[in-house]
Amino acid sequence: MAAYLQWRRFVFFEKELVKEPLGNDGAAPGAAPASGSTASKFLCLPPGITVCDSGRGSLVFGDMEGQIWFLPRSLQLTGFQAYKLRVTHLYQLKQHNILASVGEDEEGINPLVKIWNLEKRDGGNPLCTRIFPAIPGTEPTVVSCLTVHENLNFMAIGFTDGSVTLNKGDITRDRHSKTQILHKGSYPVTGLAFRQAGKVTHLFVVTTENVQSYIVSGKDYPRVELDTHGCGLRCSALSDPSQDLQFIVAGDECVYLYQPDERGPCFAFEGHKLITHWFRGYLVIVSRDRKVSPKSEFTNRDTQSSDKQILNIYDLCNKFIAYSAVFEDVVDVLAEWGSLYVLTRDGRAHALQEKDTQTKLEMLFKKNLFEMAINLAKSQHLDSDGLAQIFMQYGDHLYSKGNHDGAVQQYIRTIGRLEPSYVIRKFLDAQRIHNLTAYLQTLHRQSLANADHTTLLLNCYTKLKDSSKLEEFIKTKSESEVHFDVETAIKVLRQAGYYSHALYLAENHAHHEWYLKIQLEDIKNYQEALQYIGKLPFEQAESNMKRYGKILMHHIPEQTTQLLKGLCTDYRPSPEGWGDREAPCFRANSEEFIPIFANNPRELKAFLEHMSEVQPDSPQGIYDTLLELRLQNWAHEKDPQAKEKLHAEAISLLKSGRFCDVFDKALVLCQMHDFQDGVLYLYEQGKLFQQIMHYHMQHEQYRQVIAVCERHGEQDPSLWEQALSYFARKEEDCKEYVAAVLKHIENKNLMPPLLVVQTLAHNSTATLSIIRDYLVQKLQKQSQQIAQDELRVRRYREETTRIRQEIQELKSSPKIFQKTKCSICNSALELPSVHFLCGHSFHQHCFESYSESDADCPTCLPENRKVMDMIRAQEQKRDLHDQFQHQLKCSNDSFSVIADYFGRGVFNKLTLLTDPPTSRLTPSLEAGLQRDLLMHSRRGT
Repeated sequence: MAAYLQWRRFVFFEKELVKEPLGNDGAAPGAAPASGSTASKFLCLPPGITVCDSGRGSLVFGDMEGQIWFLPRSLQLTGFQAYKLRVTHLYQLKQHNILASVGEDEEGINPLVKIWNLEKRDGGNPLCTRIFPAIPGTEPTVVSCLTVHENLNFMAIGFTDGSVTLNKGDITRDRHSKTQILHKGSYPVTGLAFRQAGKVTHLFVVTTENVQSYIVSGKDYPRVELDTHGCGLRCSALSDPSQDLQFIVAGDECVYLYQPDERGPCFAFEGHKLITHWFRGYLVIVSRDRKVSPKSEFTNRDTQSSDKQILNIYDLCNKFIAYSAVFEDVVDVLAEWGSLYVLTRDGRAHALQEKDTQTKLEMLFKKNLFEMAINLAKSQHLDSDGLAQIFMQYGDHLYSKGNHDGAVQQYIRTIGRLEPSYVIRKFLDAQRIHNLTAYLQTLHRQSLANADHTTLLLNCYTKLKDSSKLEEFIKTKSESEVHFDVETAIKVLRQAGYYSHALYLAENHAHHEWYLKIQLEDIKNYQEALQYIGKLPFEQAESNMKRYGKILMHHIPEQTTQLLKGLCTDYRPSPEGWGDREAPCFRANSEEFIPIFANNPRELKAFLEHMSEVQPDSPQGIYDTLLELRLQNWAHEKDPQAKEKLHAEAISLLKSGRFCDVFDKALVLCQMHDFQDGVLYLYEQGKLFQQIMHYHMQHEQYRQVIAVCERHGEQDPSLWEQALSYFARKEEDCKEYVAAVLKHIENKNLMPPLLVVQTLAHNSTATLSIIRDYLVQKLQKQSQQIAQDELRVRRYREETTRIRQEIQELKSSPKIFQKTKCSICNSALELPSVHFLCGHSFHQHCFESYSESDADCPTCLPENRKVMDMIRAQEQKRDLHDQFQHQLKCSNDSFSVIADYFGRGVFNKLTLLTDPPTSRLTPSLEAGLQRDLLMHSRRGT
């Protein structure tokens, strides 16, 4: 017994005697009345019990009188007469309310099998659906064991002569069932059990000397010899799925477990086995120490021993004894209603109730049996939270004992349920850094670590100088295998000085910003950084060049400039990069990269010239900067030839037409660098003729002043007036230039003679001879104009006299219409016709087609309308003149009134459409007033 005594013993079951329900007198039929009040409170079983079974909510008993008894959970015992003599075997199906029994109705060896349907009644008793004799051959023999398959299609009966019969088909009916001998042997059959695995049905057969299995679901029933050790009656059982439905055979030396095709494990449980049962993952064995041969069970079955019997409940998975107790004369052990019931010969029933899992765990905790508690919890299918609590308590226990390695292994098993900070605080000591590292590693493998955990783990690696573990941690094969926050890892490694590891992470996980930070700020490897940027997709390459362009330009200007040229034209990542080379090309805004060249004018010039040549539609800022750069170089250049070349380049850029929209900016740049040719060019392009004139006047370039007036005088006539004022203020002898100006003023009639005289009066060197020719010609023209005006007046007077005579004739004399042709179609007049006093005649149909009014002559109407419009305009202006005079007198700000009327065009010259194009009419009063106001304003300036 030393083998299984090494297993720990526990009291995981509670034992109590089953008591009678209230109101029951406690006496079973045929039982002697109990004496005393204490005897009646315990349940008393029927006397003479020969066989027991359980299922479908009842305990089933068979006795020596042929009766079958049922004890339900209410403990109200009922029974019926099943056989005339005795009941020898019972089998209650678990999935059907069917009971199979073997008994005797007459003396001799004549066992009968009866199948009972407990759900149907026959005269108050269960309905017997089938009766047949249990005879394996020609000679009757004693039945030793019985088993029925739960599908009701198989029933096996074992006999003491070593034979086994198999009933195949519906066991509840004779018609559909077939009986045949499955096994013949020399040793009594002591146990049978069906095992269902998928569609295959096995039958285990055990005798006193061997164990074998049959496949009964097919034909031929193949047989497998499993072992040469047998067992006694009631010493075999079939386990549940927790033990893979193994067949258990309890010998006196060992307990063996069998699969249908091989023997499984064995356990050295010594002692003479009397009863074997399987209950909820436990192996229940009733045994006694005194060894008796199994064969004696068949030779002297009525012999009763008074030896103490030991009931042990084994947990084969966790290898401990869940319960052990001593009983006297155990009849059988039954399982029903979630408990075990031990029936003893004295008619009592002892209930063994399993304690709940938490109670069992607490018992193990008190004894510090944490490993056993863990195994028990797993076998009891405790949830993950409950298991984690056990692991934590076990870890705390080992930690308190100083076993830190073991403790951290238990804490690792709590990951996902226990807060990591609880464990981390315990191992922050430098001496326990290995344990902390192991815990954090597992935390990351399960993808449950946060950024702080990653930081702590990497710090542990760096403290331990464990480069191999560090590389193993960070060098994962794919993104899906990364169990940590990559950015946090990069930060920690960079801070610890593990730049190569940080670069590996940044490059493999596309953390481009961190890669460039480390290369540029820590390692100072500018060439690698620039090549890395060239591998990036367009958006990231652009953003990183904006961020690090100045640093790269300072250290490797030529390579940086080349990359910028590509980035701003048709960018494609390098072949080994992350970008898609088949994707469409992108162009960065070149103007945004100009600040990068702040301290590199040579590279800036190359970049700007490249962009202007390759990409003519570059942003305006490119051309503005290029112009400024060329002007700077021109201003600082000392070599005449180089300066001339730079001058030509600047002028060429200005003439490229890129500065039309930014004229002012280009002009400011030229003025800042005193680039006079550029200033004059821009003045001319902007039609700033006054500024050009002012420039030449400042530099006393007289000929240039005259040239500007000649070139642009048609567009801006005031240039001649400014030129005359300019030369008039000069004390030098400028007669030649004054004469040229006066000649043009005279030809274009740009100034009144009086104003010309007043202007030249400021020059002390000017004499009358300068303007004599001008004045003579002016007076001659005015004389001619007077003569023309007088001639026109006489003509108008004669015309007026003639018209008045015609009016008088029309009023006093009849009008004779002698027209013979229509004034519209020039055809001969025919009646009806229309005649007007003006002398025009029309066909009536022509007049109706072309006339706008019945009272107006179609031929004279346009001329008359012009005259009427002139009359209305004069009347309106007369009224407007009165209003203007009134407002001018009443207003406090006379100038604002005049400006308002100027804006409304009141003083504009009225040109009659009837004037001949070559004639020059006398200016009206309003036009004269406007001219006088302008002249006075010029004199004031």
